[in-house]
Amino acid sequence: MGSLKRLIAVTALSLRTLPQRAGASAVAVVGVAGVVLVFVAVLSIAEGFQAALAGAGSPDTAIVMRGGSDSELSSALALADTRIIKDAAGVRRADSGPVASAELFVVVDVPKRTTGTIANVPLRGVELAAFGVREEVRLVEGRMFRPGTNEIIVGRMATTQFLGLELGSVQRWGESTWEVVGIFEADGTISESEIWCDARVLQPAYRRGDSFQSVLARLESPDVFDRFRSTLTTDPRLDVMVEREDTYYQGQSELVHALITGLGTVIAVLMGIGAVFGAVNTMYNAVAARTREIATLRAIGFSGSSVVVSVLLESALLSAIGGVLGGTIAYAAFHGYQTATLNWQTFSQVSFAFNVTPALLVQGGLYALAMGILGGLFPAIRAARLPIVTALREL
Repeated sequence: MGSLKRLIAVTALSLRTLPQRAGASAVAVVGVAGVVLVFVAVLSIAEGFQAALAGAGSPDTAIVMRGGSDSELSSALALADTRIIKDAAGVRRADSGPVASAELFVVVDVPKRTTGTIANVPLRGVELAAFGVREEVRLVEGRMFRPGTNEIIVGRMATTQFLGLELGSVQRWGESTWEVVGIFEADGTISESEIWCDARVLQPAYRRGDSFQSVLARLESPDVFDRFRSTLTTDPRLDVMVEREDTYYQGQSELVHALITGLGTVIAVLMGIGAVFGAVNTMYNAVAARTREIATLRAIGFSGSSVVVSVLLESALLSAIGGVLGGTIAYAAFHGYQTATLNWQTFSQVSFAFNVTPALLVQGGLYALAMGILGGLFPAIRAARLPIVTALREL
């Protein structure tokens, strides 16, 4: 208990002298805050991208593509194949028929709103059952496209990121002219990055005959997936692969998520090294300014370990303040900020929002504490080893 009291007394004395070193302390705080800001901001890109894709999937929805395909872009299914898939056991039925949509996926050139550069935006041909398959999709402006016409509906995020997709605008893609008649939302998932139209109209516009690229089927329950997949993959008439929709989109997000996370970590580590050197310099200055104070404490019986812990706690406190500051700025400036990037699986743009999660803020805080402890370690050891007689001569 006596050791704890001495530690508290030394630490309290150290913190009371902080205003005397406000300039150097502020430099350390700002340095750590900058590192945490960049760390959290960059990783929030990866989290937002992953949320846009992973959030789109449902465990009771299956996506069926040609065997060996790694994305819809490389898949192809004949009309007869799609009918067999829709009639398979396990597909949910409604009054209008199977809750399954045979779909076509192409990319179209649309200029970005911010830079004007041309981007690949997904144009998806769907059947009316697509709204039953993706229950999160809902029209918020305009109306649904009329089957058999060159009308399109556009995801909300696509309208904010790309030019010429506003309600009532007209675009020419393929061999057809298209009119935007509706805007839809899908809880911020990847569907909001897409443009939808009637698949039967999209086929001749891109000379696809009667082929499709995928079938999305709503299942009776998640439990029937294995039976549904077994039925289709063992059918001699088909050469298909079957995945749960959430698993498919999770796989699509892994490459970009890993790339951004790796890049962000490297940047944060390099900046963190600089912040640690800044903390070392700050704490060495603090020890130098408190030389006589530390020597006096040692002379009246305070142990070297108490001095070490007090210096480390001061460094950790400054870093914690910087971590909180950096995390707060990152959340205020970037959370919900909308942007778009390339999905390397489909070579099309995905619009998403930066996602500063609580887990990222905790990681940023822990990183800040680690920088503070590393930055204060060597100055703390120096303070503990400071010769008492030499230091007292400065009195």
